[in-house]
Amino acid sequence: MRRIRVRGPLVALAVFLSGAPLAFAQSGPITLTVDATQVPRKIVRTRMVMPVKPGPLTLYYPKWIPGEHAASGPIANVTGLTFTANGQTVPWTRDLLDAFTFHLDVPPGVDRLEASFDYLEPGGGAFTAGASATDKLVVVSWNQNLLYPAGTPAQQLTYAATLMLPPGWKFGTPLAVQSQTGDRVTFEPEALNRLVDSPVVAGQYYRAVDITPPGEPIHHEIDIVADSEEALDMSPEVKQDMTNLVAEAGRLFGVRHYRDYHFLLTLSDHVAHFGLEHHESNDSRLPERTLLEPNAAIALDGLLAHEYAHSWNGKFRRPADLSTPYYEEAEKTDLLWVYEGFTDFAGPLLAARSGLWTPEEYRNYLAGIAAALGPGRPGRTWRPLLDTAVAEPEVSGRGGWLNWRRGTDYYDEGDLLWLEVATIIHDQTHGQKAIDDFCHLFYGGPNEGPQLKTYTFDDVVQALNQVAPYDWASFFNTRLASTSAKAPTGGIENGGWKVVFTSRPQSTRGRRPIPADEYSIGLQLSRDGTVTDSIYDGPAFKAGLVPGMKVVGVNGRVYTHDLLEDAIANSPKTARPIVLLAVNDAYYETCTIDYHGGPRYPHLERDSAKPDYLDELIKPKT
Repeated sequence: MRRIRVRGPLVALAVFLSGAPLAFAQSGPITLTVDATQVPRKIVRTRMVMPVKPGPLTLYYPKWIPGEHAASGPIANVTGLTFTANGQTVPWTRDLLDAFTFHLDVPPGVDRLEASFDYLEPGGGAFTAGASATDKLVVVSWNQNLLYPAGTPAQQLTYAATLMLPPGWKFGTPLAVQSQTGDRVTFEPEALNRLVDSPVVAGQYYRAVDITPPGEPIHHEIDIVADSEEALDMSPEVKQDMTNLVAEAGRLFGVRHYRDYHFLLTLSDHVAHFGLEHHESNDSRLPERTLLEPNAAIALDGLLAHEYAHSWNGKFRRPADLSTPYYEEAEKTDLLWVYEGFTDFAGPLLAARSGLWTPEEYRNYLAGIAAALGPGRPGRTWRPLLDTAVAEPEVSGRGGWLNWRRGTDYYDEGDLLWLEVATIIHDQTHGQKAIDDFCHLFYGGPNEGPQLKTYTFDDVVQALNQVAPYDWASFFNTRLASTSAKAPTGGIENGGWKVVFTSRPQSTRGRRPIPADEYSIGLQLSRDGTVTDSIYDGPAFKAGLVPGMKVVGVNGRVYTHDLLEDAIANSPKTARPIVLLAVNDAYYETCTIDYHGGPRYPHLERDSAKPDYLDELIKPKT
């Protein structure tokens, strides 16, 4: 399967290096017109005109989308593909081994080839392959709406893009506008890699919020599109927290590597919800009423701070093996514990420093990660952290049994790993250096706008040794290969805290609390009672409950989550087990859980024998 996936790009690369003639003639930019006027009908239309010369031509539809770490390009949504030249149809064939690759012969006398196709919404996949449009808004990810010729790296291809919007719609994007006539917007020509890295949000309901800190010369804003005007209402408090986030990020990294920055925020219940990093923006999508809820700051940070930190870690600095010249060339993902893991550490750190999270909320976050990786979560006993990164394109993202199979743990375990790095830097330098010094060194340099500076494992080790001499290579190799059942809580413990379980729920500031069933009987349930995970060899598992079953009864009554929580809370007071009635495919099963430990919630508790470095780490750096 791997060999089949990379065949098309390798063939094109061989052609490029050999100097063999190609029908693409780079005499000017490729013009790209994306017609989004039919977005309410879930159709986006593409028209491209590229300079060519007679002969064989291979065109690609982007497959490996930066930041998605998989061959996730939404090729299944492309329909109505046609090519014409001089008013005549040019036949095409799809590559037999790669559905993203198209072959055609440019006829004699032709110097311009026109391509057109429709992109159908809603998408059926993840990230940019997911639903991106409603009756009132659209997120234009350019990789959905273009083809590109084989044989030339993406950064050497220039596109002149025009976007057509429904009447009256407004938009936000980091792209520079060349001209605008009514609802037709023409952008300055950009290299293909910059175009794909610069999405557009547009909608009937739009608001731009300036969050540039006082004295900051680089402009920052949040461009919000929503399915209603009311949903655009960002409170002054949240606006200030986001302004603080921008300021604290500048202090953590020491320099910015962009011309300006746009948080592109889509608020809708009808688009895919995720965040995707870009160098001068991020594509972040949340439910429609997010800004109207009391936990708006927490919800925003859970996404926006992480994606913002990626501007430095993932965009400016990126693992060399994740930096391919073609969107058809497979990525090697072994350093995702840096790309995503460090970002997963930096995002919450910035949230706490900026006031989006309170110190207690930050500690609760760490406690939840540690609990999810700790004893009773057996996936770590056979599958090390490194493998969760290496296998990402093929293995991660599958539903159910995540405690046993593991998922994208290079995020969460990577967070704890880099917290431990931060505490080691502090300890080894006797408080003279901090993780901020590593950030200034590794992510520093002059701001020359968006650019890419790749790195390897050895580069990370070398930079850390410049900040705090230590056997970093052995440290990382040990952590990356560990199959210990114990959660990697060294950073928490070095920071003067320890993970404990109590019967007291975490404070939630308006959020739905963590249910007791997860850390007591070892069961994760959706709102309708469907089992989403059952801790392997835990109490619920031993009683016969596994992912995919649906709980319909609790101790003789029709299931509600409150009844299950009550049963767990009362379990120490009675010798009777908890009896759940469940549906397994088309059969009822009675599952008897012999549990009497009461509710259990993870918390961090101070270890008075050590200084409190954790709270010091998250103090604002103003």
